Amino acid sequence: MKVFDLSGRVALVTGGSRGIGAACALVLAEAGAAVGVNYVSNEEAALKTVAAIEKLGGKAIPVRGDVTDKDAVALMTGTVEEHLGPIDILVANAGISQRKEMEETTEEDFNMILQANLTSAFLCSQAVIPGMRKRGWGRLIYVSSGAAYNGGRVGVHYSAAKGGMEALCRAYALRMMEEGVTANCVAPIMIETDMSSTATETNRRFAPPVGRGGDVDEVSTAVLMLATNAYMTGQTVHMNGGLYFN
Repeated sequence: MKVFDLSGRVALVTGGSRGIGAACALVLAEAGAAVGVNYVSNEEAALKTVAAIEKLGGKAIPVRGDVTDKDAVALMTGTVEEHLGPIDILVANAGISQRKEMEETTEEDFNMILQANLTSAFLCSQAVIPGMRKRGWGRLIYVSSGAAYNGGRVGVHYSAAKGGMEALCRAYALRMMEEGVTANCVAPIMIETDMSSTATETNRRFAPPVGRGGDVDEVSTAVLMLATNAYMTGQTVHMNGGLYFN
């Protein structure tokens, strides 16, 4: 029995051109899924991820789309379904951060971060859920953050957005647990990505007790587990190197 087998499944990874998203796209493809690699501006990086998947013998396409725009999301999901088939797995990974002190955070900052991290996850979920329910199989996987639990050091708006993503996940899980559709989160923190490279010296004092930052491949293995597990729903897999226990 091949435990992590996604043969015949189709995945859409938002923000899939680099970092955690690219690692997730690769590991899902290795398990047999065809993958739509979403990007918003960095086509070169998306093509590189697609090429890496094809080198492994997998199938993937780059698909451009602003996940904060409902019409763009509809076009994006339609493109994936046209070229690869119905979307079985959504990895809602796209998002941005903005390091700002609490006192400096404006209403515009707050709305921008919520739109990019939380509204985007909602729009993509709403686009793929009808098909998942119709087929009786689906996986909604949200890349949250430890900032949803420990208050975070990026900004209050970022913590609020990721906390909202966790609540959104559980709301979907509750409503579809008898329909073959699961919804779960992965909450990484201090992972070595472009985002962590902007951390200040003060931020870095709060390094994980394991003595290093996490690797994107370590996050992607948790995503693979959630994509292949039909029993786990409404949960969060914490990837934090011992910074906190849940």
